[in-house]
Amino acid sequence: MENSRNRIEINPAILVGKPVIKGTRLSVQFIVGLLAHGETIDSIIEEYNYISKEDIQACLLFANDILEDTFFTPLAKSA
Repeated sequence: MENSRNRIEINPAILVGKPVIKGTRLSVQFIVGLLAHGETIDSIIEEYNYISKEDIQACLLFANDILEDTFFTPLAKSA
């Protein structure tokens, strides 16, 4: 999975520094959003034929790593 981390880049000159699949302008957020809305890996690759299944898996791994490193504080329920 270490190789997957090399597929994502953060560059301030590309999409204002959003994490993207290296060599593209497809953000991790965009790919995860497509999957969340029901698109399949195959349908994404069909539409964006310059990315691979491994690129999409790298997006998911990146998102997982971000959530794993984020501290969440529950908000108190207001009356």
